[in-house]
Amino acid sequence: SVAKMYPDWLDLTVAKNLMASKKDYFLIGELLQQRWLHYLLTYAGILFDLLIVPALLWKPTRKWAFIASIFFHLFNSFVFQIGIFPYLSLAFTLFFFEPKTIQRIFLKKKQFYDAESLSLPKNRKIFLLAASVYFMIQLALPIRHWFIKGDVLWTEEGHRLSWRMMLRSKHGLTNYRLIDKQTGEKTDVNLNNYLSPKQKRIATTKPDVIWQFAQHLKREYAKEGKDISVFVSGNLSINGKEYKPFIDSEVDLAAVEWDALRHSEWILPSE
Repeated sequence: SVAKMYPDWLDLTVAKNLMASKKDYFLIGELLQQRWLHYLLTYAGILFDLLIVPALLWKPTRKWAFIASIFFHLFNSFVFQIGIFPYLSLAFTLFFFEPKTIQRIFLKKKQFYDAESLSLPKNRKIFLLAASVYFMIQLALPIRHWFIKGDVLWTEEGHRLSWRMMLRSKHGLTNYRLIDKQTGEKTDVNLNNYLSPKQKRIATTKPDVIWQFAQHLKREYAKEGKDISVFVSGNLSINGKEYKPFIDSEVDLAAVEWDALRHSEWILPSE
């Protein structure tokens, strides 16, 4: 919910851009272009993210929150085709219900375990410590981008595992140029020879993938006995706005390291 509190989300830009490519959907394509629906999706999305966990925790609203979750996640699955995530989220909502409720609905043939005493493992302190460390990691990962230089919407650094889903649209115009260190020969890479349409989309907009692809090109040419440099010139558009340079074309990406917890200076600032 907090991640959605930025201008392009609040002024409906994100919702409008996300729905623009859905115009040809059967029956609902035109509906998805309506401004009133963009308002609904924008602000209902904020409220859903903010209130769904408290509503699932509180017994009087749990059933209605579960119904809202079903609609929310199935809508996302149908409209955006975002894989298994909506169904995993729905499955996790079962943990908010009382054990007897789960047993009555899904495990009718199983006897309900209601013994008052539990047998605790001898090495429970080790498990508790491991669980605590894991829990702290899960708390730290989603907010790590706050401690990395630059806007995460632009740099993508700290974006993964941060639960920042469906918050922006990105389009990139990127060229990969290879230079043979021995001969000086220059070659512009045809991405169609290496990547699928989906891979091309992320290899022109996501700096970490751009770096990975540069490393891949270096390895592929090394198999032929060639030592190359990989220079990338890229322009990026966020949420349909003007394209701006976002990769330093003077840096050999085949020769630099990637640190997932630090800012890479070859990613140019958004302003």
